[in-house]
Amino acid sequence: MMLIDRLGLYIINLLEECGRAILFFTESLSLVFSKPSRFSEIIKHMEFIGNKSVLIIMLTSAFTGMALSFQIYIGFSMVNATNLVGPTVAMGISKELGPVLTGLIVAARAGGAMAARLGTMRVSEQIDALEVMGINPKQYLVAPRLIAAFLTLPLLCGVFDFVAMLGSYIFSVQLLGLDEAIYFDKISQWISTRDVMEGLIKAAVFGVIFSMVSTYVGYHTKGGAKGVGDATNKGVVNSMVLIIIFNFILTNIFRFFFLISR
Repeated sequence: MMLIDRLGLYIINLLEECGRAILFFTESLSLVFSKPSRFSEIIKHMEFIGNKSVLIIMLTSAFTGMALSFQIYIGFSMVNATNLVGPTVAMGISKELGPVLTGLIVAARAGGAMAARLGTMRVSEQIDALEVMGINPKQYLVAPRLIAAFLTLPLLCGVFDFVAMLGSYIFSVQLLGLDEAIYFDKISQWISTRDVMEGLIKAAVFGVIFSMVSTYVGYHTKGGAKGVGDATNKGVVNSMVLIIIFNFILTNIFRFFFLISR
């Protein structure tokens, strides 16, 4: 009974925490278009999330595309189907690996920084000072980060897709010797705009997820410097777990609507 009681208490606490996070998110999002405008803050956070993540995204995507191409080439060469390396890589990158890896990388880099920044402001009473000055902290600190992440993640995902496919092309055609015309022809036959859009929509959702989790844990930090470290760790870990879970959910939702529309 003790184990069951502990499990039940854990589930109740988890649901309560999820409820508080959703209320925090909806309240913050409702303040996006309220006065005064925080457009400059949105641009600043887009620069932090986007521009400062481009290099790591490009580096990761290039080697992901090459490694995936090599592994698929090894498998397909056993059944004499190496002409399908290009479209298989393109589909895997555009629909799954692109948005997921982009979300995980940016959640680790920018999400951790968000949680640490807001956590430091909370324990140093800067957020309380904003409230005293009549500034809504959620409208000033949280809402711009949510919008910036929502707008920036699809752009970074597009960069990931392009560089990954460029790496795949260089490795497959230039190094492995696959036919260039067949490589691009098969990709154009297999991959549609719908597949690319599926990945970009996923990336936008992942941007909202990691920014919501990171700002929530940072905004409610307690316990001084140790609390800031715990909040940063919690924000990154929870964001990554939720991104992986929601990737599975979104994939099945897309498949369901695809079957309905056929």
